[in-house]
Amino acid sequence: MSDKHFLTVATLNILNDVSSWYVRRQLIVQELRALEPDVIALQEVALPSNNAQWIADQLSGYTVHLCPKTGQKSEHEALAILSRLPTHDQATLALVHQDRVAQCVTIEHRGQRATFTNVHLYFSLLNDVPRVAQVRRLLDWLPHDAPVILCGDFNALPTRKSIQLLRAQFVSAYAAANGNEPEFTFPSPLQRGPGLRHSARSVLLKAVGLAQQRRNAPLRVTVDYIFIDPKIHVHECRIAFHRSDEQNERLYPSDHLGLMAKLELPHA
Repeated sequence: MSDKHFLTVATLNILNDVSSWYVRRQLIVQELRALEPDVIALQEVALPSNNAQWIADQLSGYTVHLCPKTGQKSEHEALAILSRLPTHDQATLALVHQDRVAQCVTIEHRGQRATFTNVHLYFSLLNDVPRVAQVRRLLDWLPHDAPVILCGDFNALPTRKSIQLLRAQFVSAYAAANGNEPEFTFPSPLQRGPGLRHSARSVLLKAVGLAQQRRNAPLRVTVDYIFIDPKIHVHECRIAFHRSDEQNERLYPSDHLGLMAKLELPHA
């Protein structure tokens, strides 16, 4: 079966840190050119520069659907869906906590339709309660007239209640293809640079890693997923955006690893 038969999707939190963007962005584009995804979900898109549009311009052939956060953060960060397929019916949902949002578009692939959804949920590795509320709100909002593909940075470990609520309705594409979730998707080995903020972040990750993993090592967790309708067949799902720059082994596309999947939509 040719690759053109499959719907190829990718997701990545591109890290809203413009100080390293100009050296990271080429790595992101290189990976996307190799993957050739039909649809891309990006989180932490920087505003007002809109680096999702810059990515689309380098790739050519993609439309960009932007979804800024709510409140004061609406001027600084957004989600974005990039698609080289026909799209319809873009919708957005306010997720309340931390001004988070979700977005979806209807995509067409080989005569079949699917609802492609992009999210970035509440950040706290210790408190899942706001995420549970966000997931319930998301599940109430998602349409039921087409199979759903749900991508993004969920900021939750596979064992959390928020993820279990999603598993009750959807399938993790990575787990379906590989038998289990990836070892980790966050943080990547990206060197965030000098400065008090980055040093404090490293200390925090080590502290949370000790609390979560009971060992003196930096935190390594899976928080990024591609969830799919059970009727969708997974041909392949794997980690992406995980290679360092050839000249600098501490330079990675982002502080997250991404995912790619090749999917087969159910026939109507």
